[in-house]
This record gives sequence, structure tokens and C-alpha cells, in this order.
Amino acid sequence: MSEQVHQPIKFLAGNRVYLRPIENEDLDFFYKNALWDKEGRRLTGTQAVFTRSAVQDWFDRISKDASRIDLVICLQETDQLIGVIAMLEIDQQNRKAVVRISIFDKDFWGDGYGTEAMSLLLEFGFEIMNLNRVGLDVFAYNKRGMQSYKKLGFIEEGRIREELFYNGAYHDSILMGVKRDEFIKFV
Repeated sequence: MSEQVHQPIKFLAGNRVYLRPIENEDLDFFYKNALWDKEGRRLTGTQAVFTRSAVQDWFDRISKDASRIDLVICLQETDQLIGVIAMLEIDQQNRKAVVRISIFDKDFWGDGYGTEAMSLLLEFGFEIMNLNRVGLDVFAYNKRGMQSYKKLGFIEEGRIREELFYNGAYHDSILMGVKRDEFIKFV
């Protein structure tokens, strides 16, 4: 009898990354690696201090929330978890949602992994969920993030001045959005 090899669930698959549901087994990775990286915290504006039990509570809460889809970003080649992506505030009546992404491992910054992951989620949102518009907000100092979003068709729709106080200074939040007919699939 041959031993069965565990195959990861690949909910949305691209050329170099795939997206799969967050599993309970991923929470230690989040707690130990993702939530404490200084630059990652700055890019997301994270100021909260997390306990391991708070991470578990967060997971238990989002797992039951039908207004959101939370996924991890993994490499096709090795199944390595490199980030997280989410579609939030899903509003079927008005056909809109908000997205958020974070690539945890700096080795994968600037090489298009995040753009590919976001493209997969947007394609799902527009083609499967029949959304018309997807929005996000990004802090003005996150130039790499804004460049990635623009590649996918996002345009700047507004600015909230001094929305975030971080590291002793105020920072603007840039509101961006993409409509179904503006989306540029990233291959």
C-alpha cells in the first residue's frame, strides 16, 4: 500500500503563486513571522500588539464571517507560504468589496508575486462573484504597493490626509479603486 501524499488546496492558481484558505496550522507562522516584522508592520500601519491567543481568536472570528474571504499566498514550486490576501466588506447588493494584501517575506518583495496574487483574487471577484468595483487603501509611503495596484487597473480616487500616526509622524492614506471594465489581468 502506497503512502498518500498531502496535496495542498489550491483555491486560485496562477503561474508562480496560488491562494488557499488560511488553516489553523498557519497561525503559528503568522504569530512568529508575520506580525512582528518591523517593515511589514510599517507598510500595513500595524500598531497593535498581538498575543498567540488573540491570533487564534481572530482566526476563529474570520472563519465564520461570510462578508470576507481570507487566503494565504503560497509559491507554486515549493508550497511555501509567503503572504496573506483578503477580500473584505463583500457587498453583493452593491457588487463591491475591499481588498488587502501583505507579503511577509522580503525575499519576495518587488518580483510581482503580490501583483499576481491580487490579480487572481480580483479575477475571482469580478468573474465568479460578479463584483463591479473593488477598493483598497494604501499609505502614501508605500510606493511599491501603489505601483502594483496601478498595474492591475486601480486608480487613485482620493486621499485621507494624516490618517495614520506612525513612528512619530502623520501619513496620508490613498484610496484606490478598480472597476470590472478597468481591471488588467496580470499574467
